[in-house]
Amino acid sequence: MKYKLFGTGTGLYSSEVILGAASFGTRKGHGTTPEEAHAILSAYADAGGNFIDTSDRYQLGESEELIGKFIEHQRSNFIISSKYTQSSGSNPKISNYGNHRKAMRQAVEASLKRLKTDYIDIYMPHFDDGVTPLDEISRGLEDLVQSGKVIYTGLTNFPAWKASTIASSTKLAAIQVEYNLLQRTAEREFLPMASHFGLGTMMYSPLAGGTLTGKYRNGETGRMTLSTTFDYQESDSTKAIIDQLCVIAEELEATPGQVAFAWVLSKGAFPILGARRLHHFSEGMKALSISSSADHIEKLDVLSAIPLGYPHDLLASGRA
Repeated sequence: MKYKLFGTGTGLYSSEVILGAASFGTRKGHGTTPEEAHAILSAYADAGGNFIDTSDRYQLGESEELIGKFIEHQRSNFIISSKYTQSSGSNPKISNYGNHRKAMRQAVEASLKRLKTDYIDIYMPHFDDGVTPLDEISRGLEDLVQSGKVIYTGLTNFPAWKASTIASSTKLAAIQVEYNLLQRTAEREFLPMASHFGLGTMMYSPLAGGTLTGKYRNGETGRMTLSTTFDYQESDSTKAIIDQLCVIAEELEATPGQVAFAWVLSKGAFPILGARRLHHFSEGMKALSISSSADHIEKLDVLSAIPLGYPHDLLASGRA
């Protein structure tokens, strides 16, 4: 496992791969058992990983509880990122839901207890609730830092203009965005914004919910099949990308999913590796040893490229 600075606004060194704990626990009726979650956490630590991402919403708080048990006697060895907005309750009261300061305060106190720690390294709203004023979010996050309960702050799933507004008035350290070969729209605003503010960029769903492994086209199950509305279909562009992943995988004696993960790694940010089973984690980690050539990366870049849209296309033509 390699380590690199988490953005340019901190001196914090993170492992190149973040462990995603969204599936840890079975409180929602599906997920990773406590025993297997512990095995995945142990394997990640043994591989040199030091950054675990969770949320109070994941498995209704059980994810944080399992992480808390694991890090209890080795807290200083890990960077823990957690999130709030939706509450850990299955049917939260309206006053406990959202990004307002009451929900923020209640959420961080509950997360600290579940994580068995007195501070969270990176804390962020999980979603833009659409109603909380941005300055209220900024002031609330700053207060948490000043209280010592949070060291760094960040945002995930916010419109870029709102994220930029908050970053202009608050010392943010992180942003979390969806990014993979099927979802590159973050390149329009989020990634340039993260670079401008020196934010560490966490990229979730690097395999597009398992789609890029090619398993759904073979009728296999995965995270997306948990939805009762799941109906797998491939667009022409998706088919072309997965077909190319299969070709490269055969050349490298790897799997399509490993090649897709290696592509995200090549972009210089911090991909989040989520795993429901230990063998999923082990397979994913093999992507670190893949030697994708510049030609492999370029082929995938071209197949998955998106138009940046206005004003980026206009500016590019005007600067040419």
